[in-house]
Amino acid sequence: MSPSIRGLHTLLICTLLLMTSCHRKRPRNPGDSFVADSRLDELSGIVASVKYSGYLYVNNDSGDSSRFFSITPDGQLRGIYYFNGSETGRLSVTDCEDITLGSGPDGSTYVYVGDIGDNNGDRDHITIYRIKEPAPINSIAHPAPVTAHVEAEPVYLRYPDGPRDAETLMVDPLDKLLYIVSKREDSVHIYSAPLYFKAHDTVTLTMHAHLYFGKGKGRWITAGNISPDGSQIILKSYRQIFYWHRPPGLSVWKTLQQQYMLLLYIIEKQGEAICFTPDGKGYYTVSEGNNPELFYYSMPSSFIAPPPRR
Repeated sequence: MSPSIRGLHTLLICTLLLMTSCHRKRPRNPGDSFVADSRLDELSGIVASVKYSGYLYVNNDSGDSSRFFSITPDGQLRGIYYFNGSETGRLSVTDCEDITLGSGPDGSTYVYVGDIGDNNGDRDHITIYRIKEPAPINSIAHPAPVTAHVEAEPVYLRYPDGPRDAETLMVDPLDKLLYIVSKREDSVHIYSAPLYFKAHDTVTLTMHAHLYFGKGKGRWITAGNISPDGSQIILKSYRQIFYWHRPPGLSVWKTLQQQYMLLLYIIEKQGEAICFTPDGKGYYTVSEGNNPELFYYSMPSSFIAPPPRR
């Protein structure tokens, strides 16, 4: 290669690297942002608060301790909440893979943290923690992240057909059920348990059905959410987002057996988190990794429907 061609080749490579670098530092659109805090590097769950506008709760998966975080849609950390995990060991949790919101026995809103990961498929039980939704302590005038300790009520769950890995925890606000969807299987399993559990009880999950999403890594379900009004359901794999509108009077698990529609999704490095916006007119996704992009998508208007009646 001649010096002139070599120089041109080097210039081209440098230009491409610069363009790539600039692209990585710029959100896809004005609705997106980057999660700025280095402590949020293994994000595996996300849910939007209905009670406190502009707050999202997120959690890291295996390797982190018994805590979750609050962030804002612009990616800023606002709160770190430590809870009393019940597992043995230094971290007091095993593998928290998802987080969601729902009502509790007293009618208050609770955060539900799912310690449901089981890569080796050998856990005797999995644990769901119920934590009363914390009120934001900081404000625009005092935006620095706050640290708080919150009380958690655990319930211990066992599968009726043996241990398995899962990363999806959802709350059905209509039928008052917790839903878990398994991950590492050719056909994933749908399980449920009562939402209003008694703290420290051990409950056997009910297995309802199997879902098949094709072959390859795209069949693994890594996250899901039910809209706050119960009318919409989303599940995601590493490659796609699956959407269902829930007909009136139909259960979640029966709805999931109907034909799905695919939503817009830009494939992330390791996308394991998704949630609806409080009004159900959009959804967020975020990935594991350092300073991941927090993606916001608007729902197609044709998909938005009135909530199912009970």
